[in-house]
Amino acid sequence: MSEIIILPAAIEDRDNMADLFLSHISQHTEYISHGEIQMGVGEGIMQDGSFVTYPSPNAREMWLKYITAHIEDGGNNAKVLKAVEKGEDGERLAGFCVVDIEEDGADPFGMVCDVLVDERFRGRGVGGTLLERGIAWLREQGIKDIYLESGMHNHSAHDFFRRRGFVHVSEIFKLA
Repeated sequence: MSEIIILPAAIEDRDNMADLFLSHISQHTEYISHGEIQMGVGEGIMQDGSFVTYPSPNAREMWLKYITAHIEDGGNNAKVLKAVEKGEDGERLAGFCVVDIEEDGADPFGMVCDVLVDERFRGRGVGGTLLERGIAWLREQGIKDIYLESGMHNHSAHDFFRRRGFVHVSEIFKLA
């Protein structure tokens, strides 16, 4: 029998997390938001009147740079959590959550940067637990306001976040 546990991510988790992330955005380009585009993980073009996103050619390199910085932060302004299935045949990454504290407002605020669960583990409460733990860490740091952004066509994620109390507060535009 296996169980899923939530732990802080470590540097040695980077490659497995990158594999999960890149596999997901390659199959589900709707996950790619302005955050991925800004950090060089994703790209977008206007095609037949719609903005279409896709992973950038150097997505792995750029994502490893991003996740390394968040893990190495050591919980000062960022926290990376992983969900791991522990079973008789070892451990397997089930998902992860990245949260950080931003200080470009009147008061510091929290950002849910990523919540991603391997499709084989969806529907088992893994994403909700990861999100709850990430929010709890932000609250422990004294953070009151928490935001997130999501790809414009990532409707299942939007529903997931709405069910957990998030509300739609803005739109992001990019000059094409």
